[in-house]
Amino acid sequence: MATPLNDRLASALGRFVEPLLGLSLAEAGAIAGVEGGPEEPRVHIVLGFPLGGYETRLREALDAHLASEGIDARPAYAFEARIPAFVADARQRPLPDVANVIAIASGKGGVGKSTVAVNLALALAAQGARVGLLDADVYGPSIPRMMGLQGARPATPDGRTLEPPRGHGLPVMSIGFLVDADQPMAWRGPMATQALAQMLGDTRWGPLDYLVVDMPPGTGDIQLTLSQRVPVSGAVIVTTPQEIALLDARKGLAMFRKVGVPVLGIVENMGLHRCPACGHESHIFDSGGGRALAERYGTVLLGELPLDATIREQADSGRPTVVADPGSAAAAAYHAIARRAAGALAASAIRGAVKLPEIRIEGD
Repeated sequence: MATPLNDRLASALGRFVEPLLGLSLAEAGAIAGVEGGPEEPRVHIVLGFPLGGYETRLREALDAHLASEGIDARPAYAFEARIPAFVADARQRPLPDVANVIAIASGKGGVGKSTVAVNLALALAAQGARVGLLDADVYGPSIPRMMGLQGARPATPDGRTLEPPRGHGLPVMSIGFLVDADQPMAWRGPMATQALAQMLGDTRWGPLDYLVVDMPPGTGDIQLTLSQRVPVSGAVIVTTPQEIALLDARKGLAMFRKVGVPVLGIVENMGLHRCPACGHESHIFDSGGGRALAERYGTVLLGELPLDATIREQADSGRPTVVADPGSAAAAAYHAIARRAAGALAASAIRGAVKLPEIRIEGD
């Protein structure tokens, strides 16, 4: 007896390995339903990351997979993003109305971490997620300028909580909003960590799918405070390919793993430089270091970004690349990094036993 088409579709699609998750759709519990008859089959797929700009590619990949399985039918797909909250350490209390906290970290300064953080946050938002941005570098806050919010101040409607300024549609909080721009932050560690705790806990963030946190460089008080007081969902490590940066990046990666925070992947920044005058390409800070680091520590290379003066100029002007030049190759690279990081976080949530819909098969 022939297997009904909907059963065959569910079985075949369940074997499709979603590249951003690294899991089959069956393992991810992503096939929410297969309906309709042989003439018009319909498949409902639920994934745990934003899908804006990705649906066409996914639809083509699914159709190619069905063809490889010997199934001629091309169903109509209904894709839905349902981003789960993930807490790496169940003993920690989540922030109110914040589903996931993603820390953007580096072992040393000067690797472009803040530029990656703002563009990653903006890319996630452009893909359909609800995103906030926290500048956790209390000693050298740069996010207000990068987000075009210099001189902004948070409101306090009730005298206790803070309504954050919004930059390019995102709620943003930084110590830079609360102190004079020229005032040096001559604070000892406990003062800095208390300031971070207050910005995290007193800000009206939500509802958010992701709170992107731009960490200060290093592995000191701020990093430990964040990982111990806040349910960080995952960390992205930013490095340049030079050996000195990689040495420090390894320390940052090891620190997050020690406190039980999943490392979502590595971003190699400032790799390739293309001369604007002659077009000559050179690797000023070496090459391949980010990939080697990812392979050594069993994580993934989320993406490689060039050393490009335009990216710096756009961030300095308060209009980061993703909003200043959304059609550029650099913006596409940031979007790819954001999508891979969100996919890795969704996979962590699935492995952490987050329940997704069961398959329903109706009518042939």
